[in-house]
Amino acid sequence: MTATMTMTTRRSLAPTRRSVTHKFTVANYEGYLTIGIHEDGTPGELFLKMSKAGSTLSGMCQAFCRAFSLSLQHGLSVEDACSRFKGMRFEPMGATSNPDIPEAQSIVDYIARYLELHFTD
Repeated sequence: MTATMTMTTRRSLAPTRRSVTHKFTVANYEGYLTIGIHEDGTPGELFLKMSKAGSTLSGMCQAFCRAFSLSLQHGLSVEDACSRFKGMRFEPMGATSNPDIPEAQSIVDYIARYLELHFTD
């Protein structure tokens, strides 16, 4: 049996683009989520800076954002991306600083829910 591969075109953001930076906490872990936005208003990249720079948590958050960004740039919709990451449960979890998302099951869950609130219908 042979597999067929389909190549997709990467949709990169313009060299100068709009962005939104959102400060948040999950269980007393502070983070800054920056979302690079395409000209049509859709997100095209994520960057996450956690308060404990150099930690395993910080490194995993950077890896997650890179994978999420590449997925969006290669055609995964924001809705599909959020549905895959929303509800992931691991530490840190708990109360957040955002009244629209009072509890998060993880930082990944928080980011997916934030994107869903602000970038989906």
